[in-house]
Amino acid sequence: MNTHASPPLHAPDDAGGPTVAQALREAAMAGLDRLDAQLLLLWVLGRMHDRAWLISHDRDILPAAARAAYAGLCLRRAQGEPLAYLVGRKDFYGLDLQVDGRVLIPRPDTEILVEWALDAVRPFTAPRLIDLGTGSGAIALALRQQRPDAEVHALDASADALAVARANAGRLGLPVTFWQGHWLAGHTGRGYDLVVSNPPYIAEDDSHLPALAFEPRQALTAGTDGLDDIRQIVEQARAVLRPGGWLLLEHGYDQAAAVRALLADAGYADIESRRDLASIERCSGGLFPGAR
Repeated sequence: MNTHASPPLHAPDDAGGPTVAQALREAAMAGLDRLDAQLLLLWVLGRMHDRAWLISHDRDILPAAARAAYAGLCLRRAQGEPLAYLVGRKDFYGLDLQVDGRVLIPRPDTEILVEWALDAVRPFTAPRLIDLGTGSGAIALALRQQRPDAEVHALDASADALAVARANAGRLGLPVTFWQGHWLAGHTGRGYDLVVSNPPYIAEDDSHLPALAFEPRQALTAGTDGLDDIRQIVEQARAVLRPGGWLLLEHGYDQAAAVRALLADAGYADIESRRDLASIERCSGGLFPGAR
């Protein structure tokens, strides 16, 4: 998040510089999306949540330092660097998360997984939850914020990702227990009411990967069919779920049937999939059988 004070406008030595409106037009001419151009300029000016300011100050002159910073950010955005990395933040389920190139950028579709998780644990008092491959901590922190009575754990194989997640938890004041590990290998004991994960699920030769070049590859791909990590989670979660507990997984746009089959083969019950904002089956899950 930008913590710099808003730079003074109408500075005498900037009298010949471009106005706010001109700077935005130049960014559009360079191929930037209008909203991206606006948000980058607001970030440079320390006004990230004040888009109305751009209209009321469209004739203000941009100071030299702001012009230079804005030009650099626009160039990086034009080269494909995600907006969230440029400004260092992303909204997710009402939380203002700090993100950078060490973690995936949280997507709005993943909020569907959070909503399903909250539905799944609604009947439970003080549920125990674990988020696998937590990245920025988005899912774990959203669940903790919505269920303050829950005991929330989160793990990731990446020490760098865990540093980002821990920083977000501390800044937001949401207590979550983090540890480093590869899925649930070595964990036993039926202690969880919910295992939830947005794991890597892209095939290694997928044609969409070049568009994700700025995000960590290890958090994206999972074997030739994209299901290697999901297979491990489906099997390993059986050792830690309480009877009546849920396993919920995000997956690729064309993987729902395959994931449901994996869940069925592993003995899960009440298997279903839920659709994302584009009405695509984006999440699948099942109930670990047995009486509680």
